[in-house]
Amino acid sequence: MIGRHLLATMRAGRRHDSASVPSLQRGQGTWLLASAAAAVAPHGAWLPPWVAALGLALLAWRGILLWRGSRPPPALLLLALALAGAVGVRAEFGHFFGKDPGLAVLVLLLGLKLLETRAARDIRAGVLLCLFLQLALFLEDQSLPTAALALAGTLLALAALVALADPGGDGREHLRTAATLLAQGIPFMLVLFVLFPRVQGPLWGLPADAFSARSGLSDTMSPGSISELGLSSEIAMRAAFEGAPPPPAERYWRGPVLTRFDGREWHAVPAAEADAPYYTPTGPRLDYLLTIEPHNRRWLPALEHPGPTQPALRHTSDLRTLALRPLQARSRFALSAYPATPVGVDETAAVLAAATRLPARSNPRSVRLAQELAAGARDHGEVLARVIAHLRSLRLIYTLRPPLLGAHPADEFLFDTRRGFCEHFASTFAVLMRAAGVPTRIVTGYQGGEMNPVDRHLVIRQSDAHAWAEVWLQGRGWVRVDPTALAAPQRIESGIAWALTDNAELPLMLRADMAWLRSLRHRWEAASNAWNQHVLGYTPERQRELLARLGLGSGALAARVAALATAALVLFGGLYAWSVRRPPQRDPVQRLWLSFCARMAAAGAAREPWQGPLDYAAHLARCHPAHTQALREICQTYARLHYGPHPPDEDVRALKKQIARLKIK
Repeated sequence: MIGRHLLATMRAGRRHDSASVPSLQRGQGTWLLASAAAAVAPHGAWLPPWVAALGLALLAWRGILLWRGSRPPPALLLLALALAGAVGVRAEFGHFFGKDPGLAVLVLLLGLKLLETRAARDIRAGVLLCLFLQLALFLEDQSLPTAALALAGTLLALAALVALADPGGDGREHLRTAATLLAQGIPFMLVLFVLFPRVQGPLWGLPADAFSARSGLSDTMSPGSISELGLSSEIAMRAAFEGAPPPPAERYWRGPVLTRFDGREWHAVPAAEADAPYYTPTGPRLDYLLTIEPHNRRWLPALEHPGPTQPALRHTSDLRTLALRPLQARSRFALSAYPATPVGVDETAAVLAAATRLPARSNPRSVRLAQELAAGARDHGEVLARVIAHLRSLRLIYTLRPPLLGAHPADEFLFDTRRGFCEHFASTFAVLMRAAGVPTRIVTGYQGGEMNPVDRHLVIRQSDAHAWAEVWLQGRGWVRVDPTALAAPQRIESGIAWALTDNAELPLMLRADMAWLRSLRHRWEAASNAWNQHVLGYTPERQRELLARLGLGSGALAARVAALATAALVLFGGLYAWSVRRPPQRDPVQRLWLSFCARMAAAGAAREPWQGPLDYAAHLARCHPAHTQALREICQTYARLHYGPHPPDEDVRALKKQIARLKIK
């Protein structure tokens, strides 16, 4: 079937090329323009608006010319447009090398190429550009909607090739043939997907733009840095637990640990790394599978406190979990956690000293308040209790839109605005504790997560980004303290949507009063998760595991090649046998003629194999002299349509009416 269509396309291409067709036929142009629009439009989400608008405008210009039957514009004008587009791309990006400027140039070239399309080879070149732009979608995004868009665009491109081979055919038949060709390629795609060696890493690797536009937590924290993430419904990671997940109050996903404070901004400091945790895990263990989205950093948000992990991970002295390399692709890790384990009991003096430093003359009002609260306290535990009681008495307000703070953010939050997000609470608490002489540091990460009832995965979003504090107490080690819970306990137990007094601050997809919308979101995210886990998550490691189960491990390269070749031969053989066994498809004119001959044979005037339409007309006239004129017209019409150029649809319908009007019993 595939060979027959390809051969027909090649023959049609030679005929069209030799004839040097002056312009597209309307049916061919419609499919080609539809394919081009499907290839260009999705790139508008990533390319500069003027590039996408100009590309679509060029396609619209070609569509107007096609509709009017006008000739393509002069070559000199197209050359001038190409040069202007190149200058615009150079001015926009500053260079021509890289993914984004390259795609911008291709979008413009596709529109210009269709404007000059005259011959069959131009149509093929346009289709190839469309297919390349469909493939380029995956350089930007590999989600399920992108795959659906690329599949639809590929179907339209195949329909354009079918229209090239059959310019006068029916549009529905073109689409049906294209769908058949696409379906025939699915078995080959599946075999290649399973057996072809996987390449780890991103699809695009130039340093300039390979990992740009990554959002999420950073290694620093300043007033407002986390509240910006509170408005994002983007998924940061998913977790699947072997048993019941921990309660919401224990879902602290530990990320960067911030120790150095410059008076306004907190910074992470380097920490020692080891293969094993810097503590002895004790108590009940939680096992879970974490799927994390790429953020181009090494740290891995893991539940406190992680147990011994796989060789691809490291443990730090400040209790973080790190990957060996930055996470530049979606990754999965089998992890465990021991929430009840005491940590940092035997902390070093250098670490404790760094956790009590404050810049000179920074936040003076908060420093004085802390010294007053610490006066006469027996130990650090009593200081902690006094600070917490004082913060609770202030009735601080938790909000996504806190006021801007100046040079002394802790003072202004504590004594003036009293409105803030988690970073304001955690930072101010840490300043108070350090001013009172208690070692304290900030931990950023994520807190909470929403269970998806469809696939039973805990979904942690960027809006779950959170900051809390750790204080070091003699004999107990590092103890987590979450100052946000003093003002908004609902944030810890139920999430950000239930903690805010005004849900209107949140995006529509995060609001708690939209139960039906949340249900739809759960179903869609479950489908996306299945795509991520089973398609995008088919990593080299998982491929090696599957091939090992099939007896085709990494040491059996020859066996893998043989399996791939055997599967290809079986698929080709099956398709060939299917195409041979199918009855040959005849065009509508031939079908009408055969039905007419069968009707005449039933009336006593069978056609001999050697008789052409005109000889058969003479034979019919002798058998049915009363209908000589009608029979001769039917045979002559068939001869003209069958042996002449491809007949228009109205001529085929006229032949059908002639046969239907004939009344011979």
